[in-house]
Amino acid sequence: MHPSTPPYGPEIPRPVRRRTVCALGTATALTASFAPAASAAPTWSVPADPFFSYSRPAVHGVVREDVRVPLRDGGYLAGQLYRPADASGRPVPGTFPGIVYEYTAYAANLEAFGDGASFFVRRGYNALVCQVRGSGASPGTADPFGPQEQRDNYDVIEWLARHPASTGRIGQMGVSYGGHTTLLAAVNRPPHLKAVIPMNGISDWYENTIYRGGIYSARIRDWQQATAPGTLRTYAAHPLYDDFWRGRSVMSRWNALTVPTLEINGWYDRYRDGMVKNHLAQPEHVWLVSGPWEHGYPEGQYAGIGPGGYLAWWDHWLARDRRAPLPAARVTSYEIPGPGAGGGWQRFAQWPPPDAGELTLRLRPGGSLWSAPGPGAVSSFDVNTGTTAPEEHQQLRFSTPVLRRDHVLAGDATVGVRASFTAADGNIAAVLFDQAPDGSATRITAGWLKASHRHGHTRLSRVTPGTYYDLDVHIWPTHYRLSAGHRLVLRVSSDDHPEIDSDAPAGRVHLRVGAGGSALRLTVRKARAATP
Repeated sequence: MHPSTPPYGPEIPRPVRRRTVCALGTATALTASFAPAASAAPTWSVPADPFFSYSRPAVHGVVREDVRVPLRDGGYLAGQLYRPADASGRPVPGTFPGIVYEYTAYAANLEAFGDGASFFVRRGYNALVCQVRGSGASPGTADPFGPQEQRDNYDVIEWLARHPASTGRIGQMGVSYGGHTTLLAAVNRPPHLKAVIPMNGISDWYENTIYRGGIYSARIRDWQQATAPGTLRTYAAHPLYDDFWRGRSVMSRWNALTVPTLEINGWYDRYRDGMVKNHLAQPEHVWLVSGPWEHGYPEGQYAGIGPGGYLAWWDHWLARDRRAPLPAARVTSYEIPGPGAGGGWQRFAQWPPPDAGELTLRLRPGGSLWSAPGPGAVSSFDVNTGTTAPEEHQQLRFSTPVLRRDHVLAGDATVGVRASFTAADGNIAAVLFDQAPDGSATRITAGWLKASHRHGHTRLSRVTPGTYYDLDVHIWPTHYRLSAGHRLVLRVSSDDHPEIDSDAPAGRVHLRVGAGGSALRLTVRKARAATP
């Protein structure tokens, strides 16, 4: 993982033509131990696309200048401007396109950022690394992704465009924090911003990070304390979705996401839901690359994925070199897991793929997942108020039979839960696992929802103890092959620490299953043999 990665780290989907996918095989009993997904292997193949293998030699040296970028309110931000240099170390005469390489609060990683920026500088770009207000040597108070930080970013882009050594054509890129700011810069539309490359970025800070399904994410607090302690108070003061969060959202301004955008997403990354939603909102402007990596720069954890594609993107949009290719398809996705199990790199004109259809599986009495609902019944579990994994009495598990053929999940999923609570509110955490023949299980993806947020996050919906409610739990997207001989397992519980707080009131949760009860809706491709 790249050193910039911190310890922590809306849905208007494009309509999908869905088909009915055939039912699974016969049901058998569930015996599984649950384990987290394995890390991506660094030896897998690379996309067979000239975009990713694009290359041209370095022609310049690099000179660094520490700068203060003036802001409209009279303040400034600290930055490091990297420029093409001649053999004597002096700036090369002339003008060059510019890249805001990282606009971030992670000032501790300046040297690593400088090394990354230098790749582009040696090939004819100015590159600026800039510390946001209240971080590093930039004065002020940090407010991650807030309106002031966005105004500052706008000013940074326009300052770089006005630099005497600039052509006026500017791009911005960044990972994690820098990916978030890059997407927000795009929807703010500085006039000289011509293209962006966000990596592991948001669609919405509230939904993706802070309040998942309306439930505070436990894993964010250490990051808040280290990066912007004031947010421990301000975020807690806004548990519902309001203008405070709209001002920190790409989703609220999707109509403005029209600059050419190359999203670098990871199927094991915590922002995969937001990145996919950005593409679905603006498929004509947002290219999506989703690989088998976790949070961080993919080239730091995945051999063969390097800056060549980024260079092609900048050469095409900033240098206006039409010989520089664009990705061969709007969506380039690695079918995980792999190598060996998944189908590797694939190209699609849209997401989900055109051959994807909806498969509905019913949560049945006795813990099976099946296309036929079976008799109606009620299954129950106790609320887990601790921070350890749920025990047997604190969860329900539903399993498909052993799969007779491969099934490829290619998109998001929804668990339609019909539930009642003994308390005045409750949480539903839905986690999908791939259970191997030996009983071991790998986490695939998950989703969460607070019962009082079942109608959205702008207002609370009353929860009366003992009354059954329909809750549609959105499960984050994946591109995952379930191999023949495996099972798909759904775990339903009240907690999924540290992804969410274990803040549900103590008590018991009852689920209607079988006829008239709960169901899992998956997006599944036609079965094909894996061809890595």
